[in-house]
Amino acid sequence: MERITIRLPKQQVDMLQKMVDLGEFPTVSEAVRYAVRELIEKRANRVLRESDQISFKV
Repeated sequence: MERITIRLPKQQVDMLQKMVDLGEFPTVSEAVRYAVRELIEKRANRVLRESDQISFKV
């Protein structure tokens, strides 16, 4: 697994910590990984289609 660094507004970090405190996620890192997986699942096909179209135009 690779490590990246991100900056988030304090309100978002506080909300992530509340989710951890309530037991929704074991750690803030896991909450962020979950959010990234959801984003990729929702948008990956569109991104791949668009990148294929770009490569054909070249």
